[in-house]
Amino acid sequence: MMSQDTSKSAAHTVLAIDIGGSHVKIRSSAGGEEKKTDSGKAMSGAEMVAAVKAMAKGMTYDVIAMGYPGPVVHDKPLRDPVNLGEGWVGLDYADAFGCPVRIVNDALMQAIGSYQGGRMLFLGLGTGLGAAMIVENVAQPMEIAHLPYRKGRSYEHYVAEAYREKKGNKKWHKRVFDVVGLLTAALEPDYVVIGGGNVEKLDKLPPRCRRGDNALAFDGGFRLWKDERLIV
Repeated sequence: MMSQDTSKSAAHTVLAIDIGGSHVKIRSSAGGEEKKTDSGKAMSGAEMVAAVKAMAKGMTYDVIAMGYPGPVVHDKPLRDPVNLGEGWVGLDYADAFGCPVRIVNDALMQAIGSYQGGRMLFLGLGTGLGAAMIVENVAQPMEIAHLPYRKGRSYEHYVAEAYREKKGNKKWHKRVFDVVGLLTAALEPDYVVIGGGNVEKLDKLPPRCRRGDNALAFDGGFRLWKDERLIV
């Protein structure tokens, strides 16, 4: 088992990995284009490692930042992803990659890349609902998506991709505005960033909101290793 040195340094070259239900994407802090490969419901943790190594062949990096589609504590996934395969929990990622690895929830990684100071709530609209909050550089993932909202269903149920496809954009749009309003009132952020793949389905945004960008997940990964102010 490889011991990890997780101290931050601006000199580190970071390989950021963004893991999703459809694709695994990578980008280096040294520059260059994003690379991606298919993931899917059968992909295991070991298969992800192999896929990333294949994409990163010829690239030089010192450390890795990984956005994981599920709950993470102390750089360790707590359960296998809903939309991927098995074998993610308990895998020694530092040993598998041969370098130190920092792992956070994927919504939190995009939130860190989107952060511009103060109190920020991040909500990721995609297959489900991702959430995170950063308050004065202290970053916190939030599992609020599964809290009850209405008729015994969760917030996530009403803003997820499946609900939009079933009920149509107009009704989904209304639910998004309502959910954002409730969470904003409860958590009192200075501003809200709405990211994820489905933010493009919103022709306008709720008050005090701005659009996120999935590419900012990579910036979040770089900041995990480089931003001395950030507390995760």
